[in-house]
Amino acid sequence: MTDYTDSQAVSRLSSGPRTFFRLPYRPVRELTAGDGVDAVILGVPIDGATGYRSGARFGPEAVRAASTLARLGSRERDLVITDLLSVVDGGDVHIIPGYHLQTLELIEHGVDAVHAIGALPILVGGDHSLAIAELRTAARHHGPLSLVQLDAHRDVLDNYFGVEHFHGTVYRRAVDEGLIDPTTSVQIGMRGSVPREDLAPDDMGFTVIHSDEALALGCRELGRIVRDKVGANPVALTFDIDFVDPSCAPGTGTPEVGGPLSAFALQLLRELELPNIRTVSLVEISPPYDSADITAHLGVAVIFEIMALAAAARRTRIQQDGRLHA
Repeated sequence: MTDYTDSQAVSRLSSGPRTFFRLPYRPVRELTAGDGVDAVILGVPIDGATGYRSGARFGPEAVRAASTLARLGSRERDLVITDLLSVVDGGDVHIIPGYHLQTLELIEHGVDAVHAIGALPILVGGDHSLAIAELRTAARHHGPLSLVQLDAHRDVLDNYFGVEHFHGTVYRRAVDEGLIDPTTSVQIGMRGSVPREDLAPDDMGFTVIHSDEALALGCRELGRIVRDKVGANPVALTFDIDFVDPSCAPGTGTPEVGGPLSAFALQLLRELELPNIRTVSLVEISPPYDSADITAHLGVAVIFEIMALAAAARRTRIQQDGRLHA
Protein backbone atom coordinates (compact mmCIF):
# COMPACT_ATOMS: atom_id res chain seq x y z
CA MET A 1 0.00 0.00 0.00
CA THR A 2 1.30 3.46 -0.89
CA ASP A 3 2.37 5.59 2.07
CA TYR A 4 1.00 9.00 1.13
CA THR A 5 2.81 10.60 4.08
CA ASP A 6 6.15 9.85 2.35
CA SER A 7 6.81 12.87 0.13
CA GLN A 8 9.79 11.09 -1.42
CA ALA A 9 7.54 8.29 -2.65
CA VAL A 10 4.48 10.32 -3.69
CA SER A 11 4.43 13.92 -4.89
CA ARG A 12 2.91 16.32 -2.41
CA LEU A 13 0.80 17.68 -5.27
CA SER A 14 -0.58 14.35 -6.48
CA SER A 15 -1.23 12.43 -3.28
CA GLY A 16 -5.02 12.51 -3.59
CA PRO A 17 -7.59 14.68 -1.81
CA ARG A 18 -6.10 17.05 0.75
CA THR A 19 -5.82 15.70 4.28
CA PHE A 20 -3.85 17.03 7.24
CA PHE A 21 -0.22 16.00 6.70
CA ARG A 22 -1.36 13.56 3.94
CA LEU A 23 -2.57 11.28 6.74
CA PRO A 24 -5.37 8.75 6.23
CA TYR A 25 -8.87 10.22 6.16
CA ARG A 26 -11.08 8.46 8.70
CA PRO A 27 -14.38 10.21 9.45
CA VAL A 28 -14.61 10.44 13.20
CA ARG A 29 -18.12 8.97 13.22
CA GLU A 30 -16.68 5.72 11.81
CA LEU A 31 -13.84 5.31 14.32
CA THR A 32 -13.97 2.73 17.09
CA ALA A 33 -11.72 2.00 20.05
CA GLY A 34 -10.46 -1.13 18.30
CA ASP A 35 -8.97 0.88 15.43
CA GLY A 36 -5.88 1.73 17.49
CA VAL A 37 -6.00 5.44 16.59
CA ASP A 38 -4.00 7.62 19.00
CA ALA A 39 -4.84 11.10 17.71
CA VAL A 40 -7.46 12.63 15.43
CA ILE A 41 -7.05 16.01 13.73
CA LEU A 42 -10.41 17.74 13.32
CA GLY A 43 -11.25 20.94 11.49
CA VAL A 44 -13.62 23.33 13.25
CA PRO A 45 -14.65 25.89 10.59
CA ILE A 46 -16.31 28.62 12.67
CA ASP A 47 -15.87 32.38 13.04
CA GLY A 48 -19.27 33.57 14.18
CA ALA A 49 -17.96 34.63 17.61
CA THR A 50 -15.12 36.90 16.54
CA GLY A 51 -14.96 40.51 17.63
CA TYR A 52 -12.96 42.14 14.82
CA ARG A 53 -12.00 40.38 11.55
CA SER A 54 -13.74 37.23 10.40
CA GLY A 55 -12.42 34.51 8.09
CA ALA A 56 -11.23 31.91 10.59
CA ARG A 57 -13.85 29.50 9.26
CA PHE A 58 -11.44 28.96 6.38
CA GLY A 59 -8.54 28.16 8.71
CA PRO A 60 -8.86 24.35 8.61
CA GLU A 61 -8.91 24.35 4.82
CA ALA A 62 -5.78 26.53 4.62
CA VAL A 63 -3.85 24.46 7.16
CA ARG A 64 -4.81 21.22 5.41
CA ALA A 65 -3.51 22.55 2.10
CA ALA A 66 -0.29 23.91 3.59
CA SER A 67 0.38 20.70 5.51
CA THR A 68 1.09 18.80 2.30
CA LEU A 69 4.57 20.35 2.51
CA ALA A 70 5.35 18.84 5.93
CA ARG A 71 7.18 15.63 6.67
CA LEU A 72 6.69 13.81 9.96
CA GLY A 73 10.24 13.47 11.31
CA SER A 74 11.38 15.72 14.17
CA ARG A 75 15.12 16.38 14.31
CA GLU A 76 14.82 18.20 17.64
CA ARG A 77 13.03 15.33 19.39
CA ASP A 78 14.79 12.61 17.36
CA LEU A 79 11.62 10.77 16.34
CA VAL A 80 9.17 10.14 13.53
CA ILE A 81 5.68 10.95 14.74
CA THR A 82 3.93 8.08 12.96
CA ASP A 83 6.40 5.55 14.36
CA LEU A 84 4.92 6.28 17.78
CA LEU A 85 1.41 7.52 17.12
CA SER A 86 -1.38 6.48 14.79
CA VAL A 87 -2.85 9.80 13.60
CA VAL A 88 -5.74 10.36 11.19
CA ASP A 89 -7.63 13.25 9.66
CA GLY A 90 -11.15 12.95 11.07
CA GLY A 91 -12.65 15.57 8.76
CA ASP A 92 -14.47 18.69 9.94
CA VAL A 93 -17.08 18.83 12.68
CA HIS A 94 -20.56 19.86 11.62
CA ILE A 95 -21.62 23.44 12.29
CA ILE A 96 -24.70 25.60 11.80
CA PRO A 97 -23.60 29.03 10.51
CA GLY A 98 -25.30 31.80 12.43
CA TYR A 99 -26.37 29.60 15.35
CA HIS A 100 -23.49 29.73 17.78
CA LEU A 101 -24.87 27.86 20.79
CA GLN A 102 -26.16 25.02 18.61
CA THR A 103 -22.79 24.91 16.86
CA LEU A 104 -21.03 24.55 20.21
CA GLU A 105 -23.22 21.52 20.92
CA LEU A 106 -22.24 19.99 17.57
CA ILE A 107 -18.54 20.60 18.25
CA GLU A 108 -18.91 19.00 21.66
CA HIS A 109 -20.57 15.96 20.08
CA GLY A 110 -17.84 15.61 17.43
CA VAL A 111 -14.97 15.93 19.88
CA ASP A 112 -16.64 13.59 22.34
CA ALA A 113 -16.43 10.83 19.72
CA VAL A 114 -12.63 11.21 19.72
CA HIS A 115 -12.37 10.97 23.50
CA ALA A 116 -14.70 8.00 23.47
CA ILE A 117 -12.16 5.90 21.53
CA GLY A 118 -9.32 6.99 23.81
CA ALA A 119 -7.66 9.26 21.24
CA LEU A 120 -6.24 12.77 21.50
CA PRO A 121 -8.33 15.41 19.68
CA ILE A 122 -6.28 18.01 17.81
CA LEU A 123 -8.65 20.80 16.77
CA VAL A 124 -7.81 23.24 13.99
CA GLY A 125 -10.08 26.30 14.04
CA GLY A 126 -11.87 28.38 13.64
CA ASP A 127 -12.14 31.04 16.29
CA HIS A 128 -11.32 30.49 19.95
CA SER A 129 -14.94 30.20 21.03
CA LEU A 130 -14.68 26.49 20.15
CA ALA A 131 -12.69 26.00 23.38
CA ILE A 132 -15.71 25.84 25.67
CA ALA A 133 -17.11 22.88 23.72
CA GLU A 134 -13.64 21.32 23.57
CA LEU A 135 -13.19 21.60 27.35
CA ARG A 136 -16.67 20.41 28.27
CA THR A 137 -16.12 17.06 26.61
CA ALA A 138 -12.47 16.76 27.74
CA ALA A 139 -13.44 17.39 31.37
CA ARG A 140 -16.26 14.88 31.11
CA HIS A 141 -13.74 12.19 30.20
CA HIS A 142 -10.68 13.29 32.18
CA GLY A 143 -11.86 15.62 34.93
CA PRO A 144 -10.83 19.29 35.32
CA LEU A 145 -7.79 20.15 33.22
CA SER A 146 -4.76 22.38 33.55
CA LEU A 147 -4.71 24.95 30.75
CA VAL A 148 -1.54 25.85 28.88
CA GLN A 149 -2.51 28.83 26.71
CA LEU A 150 -0.22 30.59 24.23
CA ASP A 151 -2.15 33.67 23.19
CA ALA A 152 -2.02 37.45 22.93
CA HIS A 153 -5.28 37.67 24.90
CA ARG A 154 -6.41 35.98 28.10
CA ASP A 155 -10.01 35.40 26.92
CA VAL A 156 -11.40 35.75 30.44
CA LEU A 157 -13.92 38.56 29.93
CA ASP A 158 -17.21 38.04 31.73
CA ASN A 159 -19.17 39.01 28.63
CA TYR A 160 -18.65 40.39 25.15
CA PHE A 161 -21.34 42.57 23.54
CA GLY A 162 -23.53 41.48 26.44
CA VAL A 163 -23.34 37.73 25.68
CA GLU A 164 -21.54 35.07 27.69
CA HIS A 165 -20.19 32.88 24.88
CA PHE A 166 -17.69 34.62 22.61
CA HIS A 167 -14.06 34.11 21.70
CA GLY A 168 -12.98 36.52 24.44
CA THR A 169 -14.94 34.83 27.24
CA VAL A 170 -14.11 31.12 26.89
CA TYR A 171 -11.75 30.68 29.82
CA ARG A 172 -13.93 32.67 32.23
CA ARG A 173 -16.77 30.29 31.29
CA ALA A 174 -14.46 27.29 31.63
CA VAL A 175 -13.59 28.32 35.19
CA ASP A 176 -17.25 29.02 35.98
CA GLU A 177 -18.17 25.51 34.80
CA GLY A 178 -15.29 23.82 36.65
CA LEU A 179 -13.69 22.56 33.44
CA ILE A 180 -10.19 23.86 34.19
CA ASP A 181 -8.19 24.45 37.35
CA PRO A 182 -6.77 27.96 37.03
CA THR A 183 -4.35 27.44 39.92
CA THR A 184 -2.46 24.86 37.83
CA SER A 185 -2.85 26.76 34.53
CA VAL A 186 -0.47 29.05 32.65
CA GLN A 187 -1.32 31.81 30.18
CA ILE A 188 1.63 33.10 28.14
CA GLY A 189 2.01 35.94 25.64
CA MET A 190 -0.58 38.55 26.61
CA ARG A 191 -0.02 42.06 25.31
CA GLY A 192 -1.66 45.10 23.72
CA SER A 193 -4.37 47.41 24.98
CA VAL A 194 -6.96 45.77 27.20
CA PRO A 195 -10.52 46.30 28.51
CA ARG A 196 -10.89 48.01 31.87
CA GLU A 197 -11.62 44.75 33.70
CA ASP A 198 -8.35 43.26 32.47
CA LEU A 199 -6.51 45.91 34.51
CA ALA A 200 -7.95 44.53 37.75
CA PRO A 201 -5.96 41.92 39.69
CA ASP A 202 -6.63 38.36 38.52
CA ASP A 203 -9.39 36.86 40.67
CA MET A 204 -9.21 33.31 39.34
CA GLY A 205 -5.68 32.11 40.12
CA PHE A 206 -4.09 31.80 36.68
CA THR A 207 -0.34 32.18 36.29
CA VAL A 208 -0.15 34.96 33.68
CA ILE A 209 3.11 35.71 31.84
CA HIS A 210 2.84 38.72 29.59
CA SER A 211 4.66 38.90 26.29
CA ASP A 212 7.52 41.15 27.36
CA GLU A 213 8.15 39.00 30.43
CA ALA A 214 8.02 35.82 28.31
CA LEU A 215 10.59 37.19 25.89
CA ALA A 216 12.86 38.14 28.78
CA LEU A 217 12.53 34.74 30.47
CA GLY A 218 13.25 32.73 27.32
CA CYS A 219 11.86 29.41 26.13
CA ARG A 220 13.75 27.13 28.49
CA GLU A 221 12.62 28.96 31.61
CA LEU A 222 9.05 29.14 30.32
CA GLY A 223 9.14 25.40 29.78
CA ARG A 224 10.28 24.90 33.36
CA ILE A 225 7.50 27.12 34.70
CA VAL A 226 4.89 25.17 32.76
CA ARG A 227 6.28 21.81 33.94
CA ASP A 228 6.32 22.92 37.57
CA LYS A 229 2.81 24.35 37.43
CA VAL A 230 1.11 21.59 35.44
CA GLY A 231 2.92 18.48 36.67
CA ALA A 232 1.16 15.25 35.68
CA ASN A 233 -2.31 16.80 35.52
CA PRO A 234 -4.47 16.29 32.44
CA VAL A 235 -3.68 19.21 30.12
CA ALA A 236 -5.52 21.28 27.55
CA LEU A 237 -2.96 22.93 25.26
CA THR A 238 -4.23 25.80 23.13
CA PHE A 239 -2.29 27.92 20.65
CA ASP A 240 -3.92 31.08 19.34
CA ILE A 241 -1.99 32.12 16.24
CA ASP A 242 -2.06 35.75 17.42
CA PHE A 243 0.43 34.69 20.10
CA VAL A 244 2.94 35.30 17.31
CA ASP A 245 3.73 38.80 16.07
CA PRO A 246 1.64 39.72 13.00
CA SER A 247 4.84 40.22 11.01
CA CYS A 248 5.03 36.41 11.06
CA ALA A 249 1.30 35.68 11.27
CA PRO A 250 -0.74 38.39 9.51
CA GLY A 251 -3.64 36.04 8.82
CA THR A 252 -5.57 36.40 12.05
CA GLY A 253 -8.67 38.15 13.28
CA THR A 254 -7.23 40.16 16.19
CA PRO A 255 -3.56 40.92 15.46
CA GLU A 256 -1.43 42.31 18.29
CA VAL A 257 1.92 43.84 17.41
CA GLY A 258 5.00 43.39 19.56
CA GLY A 259 4.81 39.65 20.05
CA PRO A 260 7.32 36.82 19.70
CA LEU A 261 8.51 35.72 16.29
CA SER A 262 7.66 32.31 14.89
CA ALA A 263 11.06 30.82 15.79
CA PHE A 264 10.49 31.67 19.46
CA ALA A 265 7.01 30.15 19.41
CA LEU A 266 8.19 26.88 17.90
CA GLN A 267 11.15 26.64 20.27
CA LEU A 268 8.80 27.18 23.20
CA LEU A 269 6.67 24.24 22.04
CA ARG A 270 9.84 22.11 21.87
CA GLU A 271 10.64 23.00 25.47
CA LEU A 272 7.29 21.76 26.71
CA GLU A 273 6.99 18.37 28.38
CA LEU A 274 3.34 17.45 28.91
CA PRO A 275 3.03 13.78 29.85
CA ASN A 276 -0.76 13.91 30.17
CA ILE A 277 -1.95 16.08 27.29
CA ARG A 278 -5.65 15.43 26.66
CA THR A 279 -6.84 18.01 24.15
CA VAL A 280 -5.19 20.42 21.71
CA SER A 281 -6.47 23.40 19.75
CA LEU A 282 -4.96 25.73 17.18
CA VAL A 283 -7.20 28.72 16.56
CA GLU A 284 -7.76 32.08 14.88
CA ILE A 285 -6.03 31.54 11.52
CA SER A 286 -7.88 33.77 9.05
CA PRO A 287 -6.67 33.06 5.48
CA PRO A 288 -8.29 36.15 3.87
CA TYR A 289 -5.75 38.28 5.76
CA ASP A 290 -2.78 36.00 5.15
CA SER A 291 0.17 36.77 2.88
CA ALA A 292 1.74 34.01 0.76
CA ASP A 293 0.15 31.47 3.16
CA ILE A 294 2.77 32.20 5.83
CA THR A 295 0.24 32.06 8.67
CA ALA A 296 -1.14 28.76 7.43
CA HIS A 297 2.37 27.31 7.23
CA LEU A 298 3.06 28.51 10.76
CA GLY A 299 -0.11 26.74 11.83
CA VAL A 300 1.20 23.55 10.23
CA ALA A 301 4.48 23.92 12.13
CA VAL A 302 2.59 24.42 15.39
CA ILE A 303 0.51 21.27 14.91
CA PHE A 304 3.64 19.36 13.88
CA GLU A 305 5.46 20.39 17.07
CA ILE A 306 2.47 19.45 19.21
CA MET A 307 2.20 16.03 17.57
CA ALA A 308 5.94 15.58 18.16
CA LEU A 309 5.40 16.56 21.80
CA ALA A 310 2.68 13.90 22.13
CA ALA A 311 4.89 11.34 20.38
CA ALA A 312 7.76 12.09 22.77
CA ALA A 313 5.42 11.58 25.72
CA ARG A 314 4.40 8.20 24.28
CA ARG A 315 8.07 7.24 23.84
CA THR A 316 8.78 8.11 27.47
CA ARG A 317 5.87 5.96 28.65
CA ILE A 318 7.11 3.04 26.56
CA GLN A 319 10.61 3.40 28.00
CA GLN A 320 9.28 3.61 31.56
CA ASP A 321 7.09 0.54 31.03
CA GLY A 322 10.12 -1.34 29.70
CA ARG A 323 12.15 -0.48 32.80
CA LEU A 324 9.28 -1.51 35.07
CA HIS A 325 9.07 -4.95 33.41
CA ALA A 326 12.82 -5.49 33.05
